[in-house]
Amino acid sequence: MKKITILILFNTLYFSVLAQTNQFKVKVGDPAPDFSLKLTDGKIFKLSENKGKVIVLQFTASWCGVCTKEMPHIEKRIWLPHKSKGIIVLAVDREEPDYTVKSYQKRAPVTYPFAMDLDAGVFNKYAEAGSGVTRNVVIDKNGKIAYLTRLYNEPEFAKMVQKVNSLMQ
Repeated sequence: MKKITILILFNTLYFSVLAQTNQFKVKVGDPAPDFSLKLTDGKIFKLSENKGKVIVLQFTASWCGVCTKEMPHIEKRIWLPHKSKGIIVLAVDREEPDYTVKSYQKRAPVTYPFAMDLDAGVFNKYAEAGSGVTRNVVIDKNGKIAYLTRLYNEPEFAKMVQKVNSLMQ
């Protein structure tokens, strides 16, 4: 019985620590892990080929209501104000087939591009395998992580917008 109690306490503590870190593998100041992904238009996006640009990755999935709720805010407050200045905003859809991602993009209330992370390989470079989507990664012009968010929280989102605005100056 003591072993079970200890195991339960250990698991509770372990998952509590993970929740506090939002289950990211990266932290602010880290170099952003490089990746290549196919966009829904057939082009290939390679992170390392876009140094010198501010990049916002929105990890998402078609079944994620919070992701869809967050999208119009990213569109209105990040993508549209900075699109002509060269910002890259990319919805990185996790573990869904291309036809699902393309259908989701058609329904989504946004105009920024979608990429297909079919096996969650890119997601797993940034966050713990199996952890939730609705997370954003802001990458500065030097290729370093500048801001991280998890879920949609207006005060946190407002701070991300401020960070993006400062990076775009």
